[in-house]
Amino acid sequence: AAAMRRAGPEASFLYLSGRASNEAAFLLQLLGRCWGTNHVNNCSYYCHQASGVGLKSVIGSGTATVVLEDLERADLAWLVGCNPASNHPRLMKALMRMKRRGGRIVVINPLREVGLERFKVPSDWRSMLRATRIADHYLQPHVGGDPWLLAGLAKAVVERDAVDRAFVETHAEGWEPFEARVRALAWDDVDDRSGVARADIEATAATYAASRASILCWAMGITHHVHGVRCVQLLGNLAIARGMLGKPGAGLLPLRGHSNVQGIGSMGVVPKLQGAFRERLEARLGIPLPSSAGLDTLGCLQRAHEGGMRFACCLGGNLYGATPDATLAAEAFARIDTLVHLSTALNTGHVRGRARQTIVLPVRARDEEAQATTQESMFSYVRLSEGGPARHEGPRSEVDVIIELARRLLGDDGPVPWDGLRSHEAIREWIAEVVPGYESIGTIDATHREFQVAGRTFHEPAFATPSSRARVHDFDLPSPASLGPRQVRCMTVRSEGQFNTVVYEEADRYRGQERRDVILMSAADVDAMGLVRDEPVTVRSSVGAMEGILVRVAPITPGNAAMYYPEANVLVPAEADPQSRTPAFRGFPVTIEGGRLRI
Repeated sequence: AAAMRRAGPEASFLYLSGRASNEAAFLLQLLGRCWGTNHVNNCSYYCHQASGVGLKSVIGSGTATVVLEDLERADLAWLVGCNPASNHPRLMKALMRMKRRGGRIVVINPLREVGLERFKVPSDWRSMLRATRIADHYLQPHVGGDPWLLAGLAKAVVERDAVDRAFVETHAEGWEPFEARVRALAWDDVDDRSGVARADIEATAATYAASRASILCWAMGITHHVHGVRCVQLLGNLAIARGMLGKPGAGLLPLRGHSNVQGIGSMGVVPKLQGAFRERLEARLGIPLPSSAGLDTLGCLQRAHEGGMRFACCLGGNLYGATPDATLAAEAFARIDTLVHLSTALNTGHVRGRARQTIVLPVRARDEEAQATTQESMFSYVRLSEGGPARHEGPRSEVDVIIELARRLLGDDGPVPWDGLRSHEAIREWIAEVVPGYESIGTIDATHREFQVAGRTFHEPAFATPSSRARVHDFDLPSPASLGPRQVRCMTVRSEGQFNTVVYEEADRYRGQERRDVILMSAADVDAMGLVRDEPVTVRSSVGAMEGILVRVAPITPGNAAMYYPEANVLVPAEADPQSRTPAFRGFPVTIEGGRLRI
């Protein structure tokens, strides 16, 4: 509290990960607003913020348009820039059932993943005996070539005369300029810039044209680009083209991974509160909220690197480990006076991302809480968790720490009775009053009944836009990064034995890798550069270099490569999508230094 007073609100920021409960998230952002800062942000800026911004621009809501049960009604699923075989087991079971009733699956991924070709669902004996075939079409674009591939698919739908004219004329706006643009695209340009042959694009479009109900799923292979929002908007355009919005079994589904990443956004952990949330909270407090724009996650660290941040508080996560340009990240933290972590376990950020003074406050995880907490799923369902016994003596509840900090910083005489909010039920009463769509959380302690946040699922073609129509977006298509000699476009990937920045085991069994200090390249690129398997090379980008990296051959489109996150963050430039401020962990050129001509 003393460090916060010295720093002042404009030179301080708060960061929350999806590990936090709704109650802790609401409280910490409330502390920030009452103190006077809008530098309040969360981990979604490093993963799915592009999804939220893109979806809101299409349908007026930033979350999935469908629920899990809609997959039981769909006959076609798109898996774009994601690997649910590694981290979404319930989805894989739903896809298995889709295949058994004759459904089909399109996969778009520069790297051919074994779990997206054949997958064994552990809870199903038939699938365990004979793995379920997943992909019917497996398209491997260049890293960063997704916009051209998605535009090419829309072009193929248009040229097949498969556009749902009734839908685009009645329930969408802005279709004509986009259709004119894709009609004008040259197929040679689509092939070259996407990295996918016209025949494969047209075959996939034919499957889409035959579908009655399609769900388009994606993850960070789409959002982790400087054009992430545009990719999401293009997925929206593709859904609109066939009328795959606003009906059961069809829609748009961002595959969010962290357990409550969507909930902390709902709790107002954003740089500036907007609309009804802001109005209700100001009315409840009786004071105006801060009016500054506030900085996003990457913006806060860039300001810190410039010397403009003196205090930071991180509730969960490993902000250092998740940040692009690891050298810049370490320098940014080193220029902060006081950095406070509320953590359930130690991580690399506590060692390599230290400020002048770093304080680690151990707290209990959600399943150790003495009081019930709530979380929100990626399908917008809010559930109550009862908690359980603590693993260790000593760590306090996140809520308890935040309350004590608020009391010492702001006192008990202000608009918030902090001491009275030690009760999680009391916090939920505040949430019910001020958070749009969360009214039912006020009775969840009595009912113990989960509820869905209102206005987010669209089973009817009436959307949350001013016109109630879905918006089609037209724009110039960005091209993948151009390459010089001995260069490839790099993307960072996670392994099977990994959760976010936490690596539990070195081996990546799905990709057949026993270690992580490798670069996965196509056989064609390995041969062209005179490299051999397991040869150590230096991989260099515009911001850093990694020495002693072993060359490995992988089924990836030539001209592209993959390396493991977060270790490869030292190579990732701190560039971000201008609309969402999501960093571009994919598509940056790297140069391969070393190697010898094969004899």
